[in-house]
This record gives sequence, C-alpha cells and structure tokens, in this order.
Amino acid sequence: MRDVLDQVLRWWEQGRRFGLATVVGTFRSAPRPPGAAMAVLDGEAAGSVSGGCVEGAVYELAAQVVATGTPVLQRYGVSDDDAFAVGLTCGGIIDVFVEPVSREDYPQLGEVAADVAARRPVAVAMIVAGPGRVGARRVVWPERAAGSLGSARLDDAVDDDVRGMLAQGLTGVRRYGSEGERRLDDLRVFVQSFAPPPRMLVFGAIDFAAAVARIGRFLGYHVVVCDARPVFATAKRFPEADEVVVAWPHDYLAAAEVDERTAICVLTHDPKFDVPLLEVALRTPAAYVGAMGSRRTHADRLARLREAGLTEDELARLRSPIGLDLGARTPEETAVSIAAELIQLRWGGSGRPLTETSGRIHGESR
Repeated sequence: MRDVLDQVLRWWEQGRRFGLATVVGTFRSAPRPPGAAMAVLDGEAAGSVSGGCVEGAVYELAAQVVATGTPVLQRYGVSDDDAFAVGLTCGGIIDVFVEPVSREDYPQLGEVAADVAARRPVAVAMIVAGPGRVGARRVVWPERAAGSLGSARLDDAVDDDVRGMLAQGLTGVRRYGSEGERRLDDLRVFVQSFAPPPRMLVFGAIDFAAAVARIGRFLGYHVVVCDARPVFATAKRFPEADEVVVAWPHDYLAAAEVDERTAICVLTHDPKFDVPLLEVALRTPAAYVGAMGSRRTHADRLARLREAGLTEDELARLRSPIGLDLGARTPEETAVSIAAELIQLRWGGSGRPLTETSGRIHGESR
C-alpha cells in the first residue's frame, strides 16, 4: 500500500472515484504479501498484487467495482481447473479485496496518508467478508479511532486487537462474530498496520558500517549509526543513515528505543566498546543482535560476557561472527551477508541455495 499511496492520494484529492485492490490473504507460495495493493482509474494502474500473474483480471474487476460501487472479495489460485478465476504461475493462492474509493467512501484517507508519510503509527481495519457491512472501515490510532464497522461492540473488540497488531507492525485477517465475539468467525476483518519502520542500530563508524547502513535503508529500516569518536561519526561519512549519533555505544543503547523488530549490528570489534555494548544489547527485546569479528575474537568476547554475568540463554541470542556464510570480503559483500541473515531470520528460510531445496519457496508470514 505504501507503494501506491502517493497516486491514491492524488486521485482522492482530485475528488475522483477509483478502484483499490488489496491482498488480504495468502496461501502457499504467494508472490506478494498481505497489504500489497493496486489502484485502478480510467486505463491507468499503479502497484501490483501478484507480480504480474493476475493483474489483468484484477484490473477488470476493479473497473467493475468502480462502476457498481460494490466491493468484491476474489480468490485467485493455481489454475482455472481448480475453480479459481485466474491461475498463479507460482502455485500459490491470494485473496484480493477490491473496493471503490473516493472522498465519500474513505474520508480519513488524507489523514492516514499524512501519518504514513510522517511515520506515525496508524492502522486500517475493514470488513472484507461476512454478514456485516462489507467494505466498512475503521481507522485506529494508538489513542483514538474513527469510522465504524457497524456496531460499538464490534468496534471495541477490533480496536483492542488492532492496537496490539499495530504495536508489532502486523498486517492480517482477524475473525469475529457480528457483535465482536472472538469465539465466532462470521466476519473477516482485514487489518493493515502502518507502523513506523523498524530500527537498525549500527555501532562502529567504519567502512563496513557505511555499507550496512546503505543496505539497511534499502530494506526499509530506520538506520542509526553510533560511535564515540566525533571525527568518524559524521553525516558526511554516512549519508544513507537516518541518524548519526556521537556517544558511547552502551550509553546510547541503554537509553534508546528497542523493540521486537529492532536489529542491532555491532561492528566495533574492540572489547572496550563491544563488551559493554553487548551486555546491554543481549538483554533487550531486539529481534537481532549480531557482532563482527573473527572466531577467535568471538571466543574472547563470550568469555568476557560470561565474566560480566550474562547467562547462556542470553549469549545464545548473539549472532557472531555476524552474517551468513557467503564468502564475503568487501564491506558491501559483508553488508549483503548481514542482510541475508536478517531476511533468513525474519522469514525462517534455510539459507541454502534454492536449487538444493524443495517445496514452497515462500513460507508462511511470521
């Protein structure tokens, strides 16, 4: 949705009605994740729901939805022989919700777009199937909400769940009874979270850090580079970083915002910096804590951390030497190996060549 938001907002501001198709469910090896979107208006399309497999069919359906004003939930699967509308060459299945959008249909869109641009958390919950008001939408912020899904009880139940999903940056379907009963599954409510980007904290203002900051930004992280040496920690040396901080790494991390999506990359490989830093890092909820260094450096680092009182469970979280075994040598190649490890941990991949594996390429979203 972020990919098409500028175009969607432009049409919305012009007072035009257009079709918006959103992936709300995926099964097996689906090409795009939930939340992927395509907008359609008068022979023009922006975005993608399948990487090209079913775009033509979705375009035609979106045009029909704009003409009728009635939203549609459509499933696209492996082949027509399996009774699905259009085949996906990857063998997966996607559910696509297509709705008409205009100022009247979606009065909160301008505010949602502004929050997304400003990286403020906001989520949109919409009924996509069931006996309720299909297409009804509720926009939820951490402290308030707007719109209604049909009843106060349903709104209250959805608000609670959506705020939990928003805190974790989760997008997906939740099921309820018509009055918000969680034990029932009459209604399918699709929740799309627009959470601030996850943070990547890179410690050590070296050439490897510049490459890691670059690829972290490419992957969608908010990148912070931190080093205690002001001559090295400069915005000029790290133009891809969102922030460059001059501070002792462990002091900065102790006061920094760290959550379950944060990646911490320790590239200092100097005991006076990385041991105190890792003492803090391994006790945070960060999704990833990696440290650069040789195997000898790693063994010495573990000994020092044990002396500092860290437990074996805490030490087991440390990814060191950092990155996947790609044979990387240059800073750029090393950054790719670190990015590969982040992706592998995020999605549960094996890290092996796909030619040596079988079964699904894309696992279930976590």
